[in-house]
Amino acid sequence: MVRLFTLAAALLLALAGPASAKDWTTVKVGIEGAFPPWNAIGPDGKLYGLDVDMINDLCRRAHVQCELLQNDWASIIPSLNAGKFDLAMTLGVNEARRKVVDFTYPYASGVASFAILRDGPLAPFPMTGERLNLNDHAASDPVMADLHQRLQGKAIGVVNATSQEQLIRAYFGDDVTVRTYKSSPERDLDLRAGRIDAAFDSGVYMTTMRDKPGNEDLQMTGPLMKGAMLATDVAIGLRKGEPELQALFNKAIREAAEDGTIRAISTKWSKLDLTPSLPAE
Repeated sequence: MVRLFTLAAALLLALAGPASAKDWTTVKVGIEGAFPPWNAIGPDGKLYGLDVDMINDLCRRAHVQCELLQNDWASIIPSLNAGKFDLAMTLGVNEARRKVVDFTYPYASGVASFAILRDGPLAPFPMTGERLNLNDHAASDPVMADLHQRLQGKAIGVVNATSQEQLIRAYFGDDVTVRTYKSSPERDLDLRAGRIDAAFDSGVYMTTMRDKPGNEDLQMTGPLMKGAMLATDVAIGLRKGEPELQALFNKAIREAAEDGTIRAISTKWSKLDLTPSLPAE
């Protein structure tokens, strides 16, 4: 009887056809709020930054009402998958994350770089300000070997659960001390105080960090990296199995890239044009 009932139920579901697509009119968006210029919280308690301008524009284009919710970075993917919000901002795209979340098209394409104290124990690194693709091993392997030698025995600060942390551990392993932080500004305090020797982070963050009051003793150094496990293509994360929501925001991102909005917003906040290359339609 149980088997007959189960078979009958399955047939009824099959005849009913696929579930109707969800009609998205309101969307909750998770955002860290501690990663300027991407996102931060102002004295008034409100979120601001590149991500905030970007998601407000994309929500308008997608004709949805968006509510922004601040969430600690380390738990942003678990919170997304637990249903606390529907979208997560500033997720760098890499294969490890693809296993647990889906992504929209990138809304920014960036790099990663180091920062050191101007008068600290480390001399400036080679290729400062030059782009380096880690997937081009002939070009990148000698540079990374040189950096390995310079950083041996040093302490490097990274934000916890980032692709920057993954890269430092993968390339330098036990030859360096990796210190993790909840946020980039928290890590910068230790760099200024000399408690760590170098920081590794988003190049966009680094370009604005050095211009802030109190950071006059810090400098960007070394190549502007992308490739390998670095998640330098920045997209919006969403739970697996939300194709309608993904399509809404893919369309909005393409429009924003094509009409110059991404260029305008990214140069406003980072001085860099972060317009991504998108797949052909």
